[in-house]
Amino acid sequence: MTSMPIPLEAGYTAEFDSVDRSEWYKIINQFSDANIYQTWDYDAVRCGEGNISHFILRFSDKIVSVGQARIVKTPLLGLGVAYIRWGPLWQLGNQNTDPFVFRMAIRALRNEYVCRRRMILRIYPFLYNINSSSFRELLIQEGYNPTPGKDPQRTLLLDLQQPLDEIRKNFKQKWRNGLNRAEKNKLEIVEGTEDYLFEYFIMIYRELLKRKQFKEPSDINEFRLIQRDLPFRFEMGIFLCNSSEIYSAGAIFSCIGDTGVYLFGATNDQGMKDKASYLLQWRAIQWMKDNGCRYYNLNGVNPMVNPGGYHFKSGVAGKTGKDVHYLGSFDCYSGILNATLARGGDWVFPFIKKGFSYFRSKS
Repeated sequence: MTSMPIPLEAGYTAEFDSVDRSEWYKIINQFSDANIYQTWDYDAVRCGEGNISHFILRFSDKIVSVGQARIVKTPLLGLGVAYIRWGPLWQLGNQNTDPFVFRMAIRALRNEYVCRRRMILRIYPFLYNINSSSFRELLIQEGYNPTPGKDPQRTLLLDLQQPLDEIRKNFKQKWRNGLNRAEKNKLEIVEGTEDYLFEYFIMIYRELLKRKQFKEPSDINEFRLIQRDLPFRFEMGIFLCNSSEIYSAGAIFSCIGDTGVYLFGATNDQGMKDKASYLLQWRAIQWMKDNGCRYYNLNGVNPMVNPGGYHFKSGVAGKTGKDVHYLGSFDCYSGILNATLARGGDWVFPFIKKGFSYFRSKS
C-alpha cells in the first residue's frame, strides 16, 4: 500500500478548486455523462459550499475530465473523507470516449486526495457492469479497491434513440395497456420547474410513504432547495397529474448530459385508479427526447425489497431495455488507520450519505 503519487502521462495536468460556480456549470455542460449529482448546487445544499472540492484534468490545455467531491472530517479522529458520486466526468459530448482519460482522472484524484491530503477517497463512477471488466481492472491497477460489503445497485436503462412509436411499441404489453387506460381517462398533465409544483409533489409523496410504510429514502426537501438554486438548463422536471380536480400522481426527473434520470415518483389512491403514473412516464420520456437525452435511467430497482416498483419500471424498460448493475463504489486510501476504516467499519460514510447534517449544523 503506497501513498506515493504516480505522475500523470505527458500532456496531462490536474488542478483543484480553481473554478467558481458559474464556470463549473459551463464546464460540465460539455460532458455527456454530466448528471444531477455532479452539479454544484447538489452538494452545496447537502453539505455546504465550504465542504465541496472541484477537480479539472486537462490534456494539452483542453479540459478532458472533471469531478466534484464532498469533503468531510470526522469529529473525533479528524479523518478526512472525499466522496465523488457518479463521477468523475470524462465523456465529452459528440466525441469518442477514451478510457485512458478515465485512468488519468482517477490517478489525479488519488494523487490529490489520498497522497497529498491524506484522505480516504471513495468514488462511485457513472458506469454499469456492461463496462465492468475493463474499468474494474483499471481502477484496481490505479490503487482502488471495491468497497467491502457493498453489492452494486441494479437499475434499468431504456434507449431513447428509437422513434417514439417504437419506444411505445416496446413497452411490455400490460404496461402499454395501463398507458392506454390512462389516456382514455383524459387526465391533465401539469409540468414545469416551479417551486409550487415541488410543494404539490411533496404532498403526494408523503402520502405514498405513509401508505406503504416506507422510510423516506432521500430528503425531498433538500431536492426542493437544490431546485431553487440550479441554473435553468440544469433544473429538474416536475410532472403532476390532475385527476378529478386533485393532483393524484407526480414524478420528478433530471435531464442533464445524455441520460435522463428518474428521481422520485408518487401516486395516491385516485392516481392508482386512473393509472396516472403511466401517463407521467410517457410524457417524461417525450420530454427527455426533446431535451436531447439518448438514454433513460430508471434509477434503481430491487425486486426483493420493492417488487411493485420493479414490475412498473420493467414495464417501462420493455422488450429492449437493459437490466444492469452499476459498477459499484471503490475506495482508495493510505496508511493503516485509513485502510482499517475503509475496509472494515464503513461507519464514516453515513456522514456523507445523509447529507452531512452534523457539519451543516456546525457551520
